[in-house]
Amino acid sequence: MNYKNTWDMESVFAGGSDSPAFHEKISNLQEKLKKFDRLVNDWNSQEDAPDYKQLEIILSERETLEKGIGETRTFISGLSSADVNDTAARTNLNIVTQLSTKLSNSLVVFQKKITDISDEAFKHLLEQKTFKQSAFPLNEIREQAQKLLSTEEEELLNNLSVDGFQGWGTMYNELVAAIEVPFEEAGEITSYSAGQAENKMNAEKDSKKRSEMLESWENAWAEKADLFANTLNHLAGFRLSKYEAHEILDYMEPPLEYNRMESDTLNAMWDTISANKGKIVDYFERKAKLLDLKKLSWLDVTAAVNVGDFEEKEYTFTEAADFIMENFESFSPKMAQLAEQAFEEQWIEAEDRPGKRPGGYCANLPESKQSRIFMTFSGSSDNVSTLAHELGHAFHSSVLRDLPILNQKYAMNVAETASTFAELIVSDATIENANSEAEKISLLDEKISRSATMMMNIHARYLFERIFHEERQKGIVSAKRLSELMLDAQKEAYKDALETYHPMFWAAKLHFYNTGVPFYNFPYTFGYFFSLGIYARALETDGSFEEEYIALLRDTASMSTEDLAQKHLQVDLRKSDFWQEAIDRTHEDIDEFLELTEKYV
Repeated sequence: MNYKNTWDMESVFAGGSDSPAFHEKISNLQEKLKKFDRLVNDWNSQEDAPDYKQLEIILSERETLEKGIGETRTFISGLSSADVNDTAARTNLNIVTQLSTKLSNSLVVFQKKITDISDEAFKHLLEQKTFKQSAFPLNEIREQAQKLLSTEEEELLNNLSVDGFQGWGTMYNELVAAIEVPFEEAGEITSYSAGQAENKMNAEKDSKKRSEMLESWENAWAEKADLFANTLNHLAGFRLSKYEAHEILDYMEPPLEYNRMESDTLNAMWDTISANKGKIVDYFERKAKLLDLKKLSWLDVTAAVNVGDFEEKEYTFTEAADFIMENFESFSPKMAQLAEQAFEEQWIEAEDRPGKRPGGYCANLPESKQSRIFMTFSGSSDNVSTLAHELGHAFHSSVLRDLPILNQKYAMNVAETASTFAELIVSDATIENANSEAEKISLLDEKISRSATMMMNIHARYLFERIFHEERQKGIVSAKRLSELMLDAQKEAYKDALETYHPMFWAAKLHFYNTGVPFYNFPYTFGYFFSLGIYARALETDGSFEEEYIALLRDTASMSTEDLAQKHLQVDLRKSDFWQEAIDRTHEDIDEFLELTEKYV
């Protein structure tokens, strides 16, 4: 069977980015929001005790609204991603943002009323069958309510964020849509969108051309550096002002709270990684020799290593689909079934064409009980891994769909666990199925380069965000200074092991401009190494780990990260042991790579 590489959005709302069905849904949600607001404002928790039937209705209506808004957001943001020049999609995305803001305003009232319930009554409430399953998120709501300002102040902040905070996020997307990167090909200059240019750089096999392309890429972002700097400064400034208003003194408190993890866990992870970078540097040095370079440059880190007469295999989209499903099946038939549904029902936008935004993601359609995956597929084995990664996200969402919506709100760090786990299954399968030593070397290199990204590239982003926030607390940080901070962070994170770096990375990387999650980078590294630990245990169970894995995923929004690891893996994430064990698996890959490539240098 041949699978289409474009997604089906018509089955969600027919008619494109200005779909009449979409607008009808928006009108319906607006009416429901008005009713919900009245319902919440009229609720008296004391009168509702002891059975809390009104609370049950409120939570049910909240679920309906969140699912509806989620459906519209995934639809319209997907169309915006697939065509950065779709102005109607960008306009309508703002309408969805306004719906979210109205719901947030009503939920402020709800949170405050939750705190009116006495401790004893609240404990009794959570013991009731109706609310027992959602005890953890309801406790979270109650605890977070203690930090709220007055209802009027919270509503004002939410309303201002639409044209302020969210507006700056939209501005970044507008700027990216206008980026054109000129590359010289066969003596002619061709301009590419940001998404296309990124794909071409990553696919380029010649090191000299990669350097020339990176220079053009840097210059394209540098031309708008002041605009990107203004955007980044105002996004961070809004957040910091909001923290100050809530008397939050440590800017790391909200990202850690969002990820339901302790600072001791984050520090244990980075400290263990920092102590284990020497092996990555050894890998860099060997890779440089294999590429006939004195030292790796920025793009060389992820460039393919082809020894002898080996040429990297190119997959069609259908070949990639079949390969992924076959290898998911060997671990988890349910993952394979989910992947088959995604390919057959066209959940995936993978076509390589102009006008798409860079990167990839998976978004949930809670009403359709589906997901939509966005990426650009050009046929590399790395693309196959990326596709598996996003299908891992879709599987995570699917196993939670029968739970209350409050128990589906997993954080980003554990979200990246499911996706990386799926990626590991496929990545290891490609290595296992290698037809030659040369192919195995190429595939090992690809896998190790992802580990290097997690240990070095993401660490550089984290270091940059920390020092940027320190300086932003004192005032505006100039574009020039942002590039200096980025360069310093990259040199520190990479142990100064590269020939050239990417100072404009702070502008080119969407993750720094994410308005949904603060410090949108370190969860990737957490998810990567957490999944390595889970994967190691899966390999030890001889194919019987599926139900245990699903049980872990179903708990991801119902307990802290530390409790999740303790319950399902019997490990303490605050200690280095777990992280060292996971990193050791990367070291094993590097040792094998060094051994196999010895004769080629």
